[in-house]
Amino acid sequence: MTHTLLDDATAEGFARVALENIVRRYPYKVDHLMTSSEDIGEPAAVHPVFYGSYDWHSSVHMHWLLVRLLALRPGLDVAPRIREALEIQFRPESIAVELEYFERPGSRTFERPYGWAWMLRLQAELNALGATDPQAARWATACAPLSGHLAQRLIDYIDIADFPVRTGTHFNSAFALVMALIYAKADQHVALRKAIVRRAHRWFGHDQRYPARYEPGGDEFLSGGLIEAVLMRQVMDDCGFGDWWEMFSPGQAELATWLTPVVVADRTDPKMSHLDGLNLSRAWCWRLLGPALPSPLQSLAVRAWSDHLEASLPQAVGGHYVATHWLASFALLALEDSAVIA
Repeated sequence: MTHTLLDDATAEGFARVALENIVRRYPYKVDHLMTSSEDIGEPAAVHPVFYGSYDWHSSVHMHWLLVRLLALRPGLDVAPRIREALEIQFRPESIAVELEYFERPGSRTFERPYGWAWMLRLQAELNALGATDPQAARWATACAPLSGHLAQRLIDYIDIADFPVRTGTHFNSAFALVMALIYAKADQHVALRKAIVRRAHRWFGHDQRYPARYEPGGDEFLSGGLIEAVLMRQVMDDCGFGDWWEMFSPGQAELATWLTPVVVADRTDPKMSHLDGLNLSRAWCWRLLGPALPSPLQSLAVRAWSDHLEASLPQAVGGHYVATHWLASFALLALEDSAVIA
């Protein structure tokens, strides 16, 4: 069985792949609305911070991974390299260019909501580390204008969005709210927190007998049902969540779908490789949900966490670039994340 602990060797492996990714310019997937024939440029010119790791959002969560590793393992051999790299990346003038891009009329929906949510999670991590680390405090100050802008964008969006997006890809509503709520709590952003709690109850509060048999889709890296449950545990006390889970949970046969890792047919396919992410994000969800579940299910949740890690953890650093440009961040969530239910 693959080990399921974040030891120094695993942390070093995650750090090495992230350090390579954040400055790797190509291949790069462009998501850009052109409003004129002149409205195009090199990714590193348009996004001087988050130009690596294949696409904008993956670059953001690889930066998060590096900051998180500094918090968890400050004595890693690679820690000085991490600090040197982030000192270059998080320059105020570069963040200003990133913010300018989001303020373009044509960028209204750019990276909504997935990239927004990861940027808020990154800011929360910078704020936490910066409380005791002066260098990280400078990085947090530099990134704050972009994060503040996206926080308000998210409030504006969820206040008018009547329906959630349940698909287990970048557009998933529950995942975005899970990550953003961590920022809202850490930054004491009361308006964002209230907006998230209100919308979570409206979108998901009355769901019954979730149809887990319809999961997964062929390119999903999130379980729409499990991440919804994580969100509802965030916004409810354990007693209220227990009642909600009893109403929401699938039948026994369907529950087996969530407890069993998926097989990935072609790990060189950019979409099929998402299924390794599904295994790791399921492990993350089971780890977070387990203590709040009915006692017969708690041991199954622990086993599911371990099985899903075993199935896909090696791909985080040893797989094809279609996975290694992003997968280690989900592996780190699965191995140690505790900020969600705090």
